[in-house]
Amino acid sequence: MNPFSVHQPDPPEHKLERIHPTAIIHPTAVLDVSVEVGPYSVIGEDVHIRAQTKIGSHCVIEFAEIGGSCQIYPHSFIGTAPQDLKYRGEKTKIIIGDGTIIRECATLNRGTARTGQTIIGKGCLFMAYSHVAHDCVIEDEVILANSVAVAGHVTIGRGTIVGGLSGIHQFVKIGRLVMVGAGAMVPMDVPPFCVVWGDRARIVGLNMEGLRRRHYSQALIRSLRDVYKKVFFSAKNLKQTLQKMQKEANHAEEVLEFLRFVQNSTRGICRPRQKVETSASQTW
Repeated sequence: MNPFSVHQPDPPEHKLERIHPTAIIHPTAVLDVSVEVGPYSVIGEDVHIRAQTKIGSHCVIEFAEIGGSCQIYPHSFIGTAPQDLKYRGEKTKIIIGDGTIIRECATLNRGTARTGQTIIGKGCLFMAYSHVAHDCVIEDEVILANSVAVAGHVTIGRGTIVGGLSGIHQFVKIGRLVMVGAGAMVPMDVPPFCVVWGDRARIVGLNMEGLRRRHYSQALIRSLRDVYKKVFFSAKNLKQTLQKMQKEANHAEEVLEFLRFVQNSTRGICRPRQKVETSASQTW
């Protein structure tokens, strides 16, 4: 036999099954017949995976409900035990929505007894080496860039983008359609529609580019900018400003969302960088 001969592929009737023979599937796991599982992956206890989801090689998944049409790349760890010394092996889980993409070496932990679950929305993207800790709520269409670390009990609103190498402190709430600049350390809550960056993170304006991409009207953008300036740059204290503005009529729902978020924050709000606010709000 010629050692340099080209290997001929097997005929179609002998193609590999969707689940690679080296994969290990726990007896309690329920996988749709269309799910693909790559070599050496381990699908552990109490896992449910819906149609058309693809799992790469060397992944570990346990105590998870994963939606349809998700893509899970090699060496991802999903639903593994919380990195919390208070965790005592309680039976908890992670829930992941349809169409979410989890890239190489990402780690998404399941919940603790406090909430019982970590929740990931639909259409999210978790880039390589990103981490979501226990009991987080990540809403739809959120993007975590490479090596983002999200601590426990964090909430991130729909459409938010977190730049690479950023860190989100535990119990922080980040509103909808926020842009977190790369390398930011975020210890306080971030209102919706804002841009933050730096260590420690400060607001540098509204997320103008994000608002335009979502086709918000110019009138609404002007209203948000006006409210933003009144909340953060008024001579009155914040409580008085919020009370006055919420009594005013004809506010758009997005404006009320911004005001409610600031008023309901228990951790405290990231404040603007005074010197760059004007130029940043125009840029973003």
